[in-house]
Amino acid sequence: MTFTKMRRDHGTLKAVLGSDLNELGIAAKNLANHTFKLTGLGFGTSILEWVASIAAIYLLVLDRTNWKTNMLTSLLIPYIFFSLPSLIFNIFRGEIGKWIAFVAVVIQLFFPKHTREYLELPVALVILAVVAPELIAGTFRDSWVGLAICLGIGCYLLQEHIRASGGFRNAFTKANGISNTVGIIALVVFPVWALIF
Repeated sequence: MTFTKMRRDHGTLKAVLGSDLNELGIAAKNLANHTFKLTGLGFGTSILEWVASIAAIYLLVLDRTNWKTNMLTSLLIPYIFFSLPSLIFNIFRGEIGKWIAFVAVVIQLFFPKHTREYLELPVALVILAVVAPELIAGTFRDSWVGLAICLGIGCYLLQEHIRASGGFRNAFTKANGISNTVGIIALVVFPVWALIF
């Protein structure tokens, strides 16, 4: 009698344990799916935001040093303004940005011959961040409006770069065309990804 009872208890225990393990497996799958979705949306967007900002800064520096195109690369300033990660943007919007803007204006006023052309746009970005009203710096920056502006700028620069290179294939085959093209494509990918998700 005890042997039969033990077999029955063993069978019941095995069924309960199997059921519990099955439920744990389902819970783990759900946790992994939800984690992937949350990470893909928030974390992926923030990484693309950093990549797009770094690409815009790279293209701005490249244009001021050796790229020298006829494109309207000053559009990179509003792009950086709208896509700069909040951590860095808030630093430039605070006291540090005010001091940078103050020193830049003083140098421009009293030593205009000593200011360099390549410092003009970065200083304009800092001044823009400091003086922008809260509606633009807060509301528009963190909404679809800022993303739409970034997308428009990215598409315009990509189209102009392809036209200046002589076609899409040439944009990837010229000596320094690959890095420029990849940088400009990064400018388009971030707002598209952020608008979709």
